[in-house]
Amino acid sequence: MRQKVIVIGGGIIGTSVTYYLSKKDIEVLLFEAKDIAAGTSGSCDKAIMLQSKKTGPNLDLALASAKMFENLESELGEDLEYHKGGGMILIENELENKLIQEMVERQNQAGLDVSIITGEQARNRIPALSKKIIAATWWEEDAEINPMGITFAFAKAAQRQNATIKLNCEVQSLLIERDRIVGIKTDEGEFYADSVVVCAGVWTKKLLETINITVPIFPRKGVILVTERLPPIINCNVLSGSYIAAKLQKENQNPFRIALAIGQTKSGTMLIGGSREFAGFDSSTSSQVIREIAKKAVTVFPFLKNVNLIRTFSGFRPFTPDNLPIISEVPSIAGVFIAAGHEGDGIALAPITGKIMSDMVSGQTIDIDLQAFKIDRFSNFNV
Repeated sequence: MRQKVIVIGGGIIGTSVTYYLSKKDIEVLLFEAKDIAAGTSGSCDKAIMLQSKKTGPNLDLALASAKMFENLESELGEDLEYHKGGGMILIENELENKLIQEMVERQNQAGLDVSIITGEQARNRIPALSKKIIAATWWEEDAEINPMGITFAFAKAAQRQNATIKLNCEVQSLLIERDRIVGIKTDEGEFYADSVVVCAGVWTKKLLETINITVPIFPRKGVILVTERLPPIINCNVLSGSYIAAKLQKENQNPFRIALAIGQTKSGTMLIGGSREFAGFDSSTSSQVIREIAKKAVTVFPFLKNVNLIRTFSGFRPFTPDNLPIISEVPSIAGVFIAAGHEGDGIALAPITGKIMSDMVSGQTIDIDLQAFKIDRFSNFNV
């Protein structure tokens, strides 16, 4: 009898897991409370930026995932707006310069050929940059993709391989018998399976509490501004060095953790982030945060002062205390797996997470060390 697996969550992680499972001789059912990419995956930017990753297990995973992205358009049969245009982290002051120099040294030791370029060299790449930029990093391997596009593409490809996707069906709890998963309870009734993979992002914690499992995943709100369509101006990923420096700032110095992340879509709009704020599930966008992000953007790109904003939106990054995702089985309950907690790395890590989880669920050998991503690394977790 074929193994039957239920995947919970229709974001980029859930659809990736569903797609890679569907390539095996497995019956796969994906459940989503709303629609594909209706949550975090539909309210984020498009960067696959590796040089911003902390060296170690997360960067190693991101590098493996980056290789998979190169072939996904042909594999999935879709235009995903994938573009390997490189990326830079902008340096505005001596504190950022010191911190980023140290970061680049660690990256080079890890095998990334990241370099530091002068402010003038940065402006040669992007003439619209402010003259206040004194230097920047540069790495040609950073890339970008349409996050909603790839999420839908994973879902459609999984369906072509006979996966079943149930939308507008909310999973209310997991069903356990004698310390083993047997299925799920939804608002449309009960469904049964041999294994369940929870890919519910910021809603993972609430769902696992139904089986008395405590998982430290919390919503971290981020706000993004969207401009009117503009001619091509930015053709690579751009972060401000304040993303690095913000880690040393006290909360009262930068309460919303404002730091610039900006990119231009294929249609010409600018996506301008962002903020990092713990505000529960409050998805509102305050005028104060919008002003602070806009102010930061204009400092780096002065031309934006005269550009119209057409909308703003917020999304919830699934945060974990050590800033690493959970890619793990649950030791205390057979057949329960978790792929969640990627925070801002969900897009970059989606393909490798889906591949790893499909191998884990099907009992295949995994040649990546996953110790850093196991759930039992958290001392307060009930195992």
